[in-house]
Formats: sequence, structure tokens, C-alpha cells
Amino acid sequence: MADDRLIPVLPGIGGLVEGYGGIILDLWGVIHDGRTPYPGAAETLARLREAGKKVVMLSNAPRRAAAVIEAMAEMGIARALYTDVLSSGELAWRALAARDDPWVAGLGRRCLHVGPERDAGLFDGLDLERIDAPEEGAFLLNTGPWRDEETLADFEELLRRAAACAMPMICANPDREVIRGGRRIICAGALAERYRELGGAVRSYGKPHAAAYRACLDLMGIADTTRILAIGDSLETDIKGAAAAGIDAALVTSGIHAEELGLAYGEAPAPQAITTACRRLGLHPVAAVPAFRW
Repeated sequence: MADDRLIPVLPGIGGLVEGYGGIILDLWGVIHDGRTPYPGAAETLARLREAGKKVVMLSNAPRRAAAVIEAMAEMGIARALYTDVLSSGELAWRALAARDDPWVAGLGRRCLHVGPERDAGLFDGLDLERIDAPEEGAFLLNTGPWRDEETLADFEELLRRAAACAMPMICANPDREVIRGGRRIICAGALAERYRELGGAVRSYGKPHAAAYRACLDLMGIADTTRILAIGDSLETDIKGAAAAGIDAALVTSGIHAEELGLAYGEAPAPQAITTACRRLGLHPVAAVPAFRW
């Protein structure tokens, strides 16, 4: 039976986090816009720390967790403000390092990287031979477009050639798009979606897959999912992923969905509007908040 209750819209997370021991927190669209922290983000993290909450940042970023931590520090988000970071890139790296999944074990060692050189840290410590063309190798490691201005059309020929070679793909970021500094750009998930349409086999790591949330619980040392709250701005990754993992979730409405909801940053949505948007995907977060603030 569909849940007909309106999703409550709260002014911030302060009245929501009591009763939860751990917070799984999205980064892009919640803490920062890819370049700059949102107003009050650091202060809100400090309030969570003072309240004794364990906070793990779970980001669909195609880089190692250490690189994400470094980037946040450069933005002014101090390492002391949160418990740990887990990225989709870290999860992909772990899978390639361990090779304990038969599908991953069968990929071989020759790899074509689709993505910018800034993501090359994903190869550190892995016994992989990087190749230059689909016809040369065993699998694709997809971390996203080379430049922000690129579109799916720029990758069509490469993806078709790879599909013709039956190359499997590891997608290190399931997001299809993100907003960087106010500009909407495609991500690795958009390339992976097109590759599936072309008949390619894809294994993705990160949200909305439940395994990413279980890994966060391990980092927190909390096994009880009822003690966890996930906070994110994407219905299709953050909220859907939390639901799949049996975890309560709160939606930040000033992120990826702000434009379709007609909201300026920090502007509260009407409960009916946000409930309708969530209901289309069969989702019912415990609350919505205009921004990541206390």
C-alpha cells in the first residue's frame, strides 16, 4: 500500500537527529557544490560532533577516500569534524584489489581508463596495465567525462567500440549528473547507463547500492540500521539507497532537485510538492530540509 502521509519539511536537521547514533552524510549537494562549502556546513558538522554522533561521509566520487578528505580540507572542512569518509571510488578500488568477487576476478589486468587524469589515483597499488584503445584490452574503468563541458555524444564512438569488443565496465561513480559551481554536468553513471543500452556489462560501486551503506555501518561500528540516519540530496541515489539498506533518510532539497522543485538555495519546499516528487519513485524519507543546517 502506498504511503499517503505528507513528508514533513523541517527547518534543519537539529530536531531530527536525536535518537540516531550515526549519520551517513552525502557530500556533493549537501556539504559543498564541488568547489565551495555551503553556508553553515562546517558549523552543522561541529554540532553533530558535539551531540556525539558518528558521521561518515558517503560520496559517489570516483576517487580514493584519502583524496576526498584532502579535497574537503582544501575547502575548509576540517578532518576533525567527521568520523570517516567512504567514496564509490574507494569501494571500486577495494573490489579490484581483493578480486574476491568472481565477476571482478575475471576482468583481467588490462584496463582502459575513461576519465580525467585527476582520477588516476584509483590505479595506485593495483596491478593493472593501462591501455589506450578498446581493441587492446580486457575492461573499462569509468570515472566520468574528461572535461565538464562534455556530453554523452562525445563518448558514443568509444562506448560503441568497447561494446563491440564485449569489454566489461567498472563504474566508479553511479551518479548520472551533478551540479558543480551552479553548472549541471554529466558523471560516470550517465556513461554507464548508455553502455548498458549498447549491451555492455557494467558493475557499479557506491550509492544506491546497499553494500555501500553496510560498509558505512562497519566504519561506525554500529550494526543496528534503526540507529542510522542518511542525509542526501538525490532521490535516486541517496534516498533510494538508504531505503534499500533499511535506513531512515532525510532529503536536502537545495541540491540536485532544487531546479525541478523551483527552489532557491535554502528555500523550503511545500510538503505536498516534495511528497509528490518522492512518491513518483516509491520513496518516503522521514523528512525534508531546505539545506544542511542545524
